[in-house]
Amino acid sequence: MLYHILYEWLQPYWSPLNVFRYITVRTAFAGLTALLLMLVLGPWVIRRLKEFQVGQYIRKEGPDHGHKAGTPTMGGVLILVCIVVPALLWTNLTNRFLWLALFALLAYGAIGFADDYRKVVRRQNLGLRARTKFGLQVGIAVLIAAALLSLRNGMYSTEILFPFFKQLRPDLVIDSWLDGGLVYALAVLPFVIFIVLVLVGSSNAVNLTDGLDGLAIGCVTIAGAALTALTYVSGHARFAEYLDLSNIPQVAELTVFCGAMTGAGLGFLWYNAHPAEIFMGDVGSLALGGAIATVAVIIKQEILLFFIGGIFVVEALSVILQVASFQLRGKRIFLMAPLHHHFELKGWAESKIIIRFWIVALVFALFSLSTLKLR
Repeated sequence: MLYHILYEWLQPYWSPLNVFRYITVRTAFAGLTALLLMLVLGPWVIRRLKEFQVGQYIRKEGPDHGHKAGTPTMGGVLILVCIVVPALLWTNLTNRFLWLALFALLAYGAIGFADDYRKVVRRQNLGLRARTKFGLQVGIAVLIAAALLSLRNGMYSTEILFPFFKQLRPDLVIDSWLDGGLVYALAVLPFVIFIVLVLVGSSNAVNLTDGLDGLAIGCVTIAGAALTALTYVSGHARFAEYLDLSNIPQVAELTVFCGAMTGAGLGFLWYNAHPAEIFMGDVGSLALGGAIATVAVIIKQEILLFFIGGIFVVEALSVILQVASFQLRGKRIFLMAPLHHHFELKGWAESKIIIRFWIVALVFALFSLSTLKLR
């Protein structure tokens, strides 16, 4: 909105406003706007959630987190506000990819909100049924895949890029089958399945990581910063050509979105750092995981997402391995899954686990950026 007012409407009358045409400037303003919004609204939201008694329920079978019982949850609503408002203020609102990212953020956030609401109302650690929750996540991912397919001619490519391999770019849509009807459905099915796996996997992986004060939001902020850089170079013709990336000029606006996500993450960490004053809940973790995956899919860095969000992948794998081992062998690999609980039960201090996981997340993010030239 401000982009259109300052640049398109007022810039012809005052040339210094031309600065708002630049993605870097608007990304910085979006990040600062998100951060300031979070710092201003945070105390009020925390007070209101306490008044409504929207407190966290603590599982009895997990590590001793009794001191966290009653801490306000559903803070993810605040995160969404602090991402959406700056994104609407500082981006070109005619950009289709922006609206797709906002849809993913709000749609997955709505699933998390429904899940959190049921937990709070029933005062137990149960929300939506797993089947219902999973079905909704898949449905949203299918809609996003359909939207991307509609942009395939000229704006979006269904090829998959692999780090370290310049020439390996398989297309998940079988062009020779695109005749319509059932044949068309079969032609695009691999692409749709791939998008579902990426989006649903990412949203649930972030959700699994959200178990300690500041752990998930810190890792999300690091991943968001890495995506900000990746989105910028993908939308910049010279950088994209130099780094052998798919140049998609329209995705440049998503840099501003990622900047807002990073700023909101930093601001929320102010209140979510140990000892936390507020938790993001599923409304935040599912939304952020879905948004990160959607941005990665749009800029054609789906495979690199495994490194950008390396901590989330490790946490999700620890749960998968734990369940598989117990069902197949009757034995557990970890003391408890996700992995951060394993270290808790080994006696590590919560703050030490969080800081060390942040460090690993930063290493993963830096490694993902280094792969841009190692092709």
